[in-house]
Amino acid sequence: MDRAGEKLKRSRERLKLTFRDVEQASIKIADRRGNDEFAIALSRLADIENKGTLPSIFRIYSLSAIYRLDFDEVLRWYGVPRDQVAFDAMQIGIEQTHPAQLSVNIPANIPAELEVEIDSGQTTFLGQLLRRWGKLPLAFLAAADLKQHRYGFIGLEDWSMYPILQPGALVLLDENKRKIAVNGWTTEFDRPIYFLELRNGFTCGWCSLEEDQLLVQPHPASRAKARVFAYPGDVDVVGQVVGAAMLFGNQRRRVTASAPSTSPDL
Repeated sequence: MDRAGEKLKRSRERLKLTFRDVEQASIKIADRRGNDEFAIALSRLADIENKGTLPSIFRIYSLSAIYRLDFDEVLRWYGVPRDQVAFDAMQIGIEQTHPAQLSVNIPANIPAELEVEIDSGQTTFLGQLLRRWGKLPLAFLAAADLKQHRYGFIGLEDWSMYPILQPGALVLLDENKRKIAVNGWTTEFDRPIYFLELRNGFTCGWCSLEEDQLLVQPHPASRAKARVFAYPGDVDVVGQVVGAAMLFGNQRRRVTASAPSTSPDL
């Protein structure tokens, strides 16, 4: 397999660019960006191509721009799969609930024609299909307009909305739905769950608004306590939870029946 430096060299030679041409072009980029790190000296370019020297993220940017290359593709040449950041992030357990600013809007590897027809109205086992499709990003599973959404991660010690939201769940947030709903649901599964930013952390919960106070109510099964915050001074509504990806039973509960919520308190 060709080294990344060799691929960059061929890209330069296809455009008939000399080392001096690349150096001058990178200096212009550095001037426009106001950062000398974007500049690539002749000797450094030679080392990148011939000695396997690892370029900085700034120089990868400049080389991608000069050679008209896809930035993510050049990162992959160096063994950095940027499209796998979301996957790797979900393998790292974090106790605190927090927003997850991850880009998962990656095209799914779905074949143009399927051997079987899927009836979306019927429950279907996708095991064999997913093996043939390969990776299937959350963006496809969510079936949502991701431009209007952000993500949050339910901390491994946050049981406040258990069992509806398991600790470790990745939740899809609609930032356009920040107004606290006062009605419109018939069951606990219909009632809106809001993702909230506190002064020292984040949490999820059902919410009720009374004048300048926001009541955050956990699920009764969580054994967590309801909390009241000055609104909007002490809490901000990030958005409504409109989707979730989670594994069931993957966490062992470490709280007792009398224990308060493990979500951040003021």
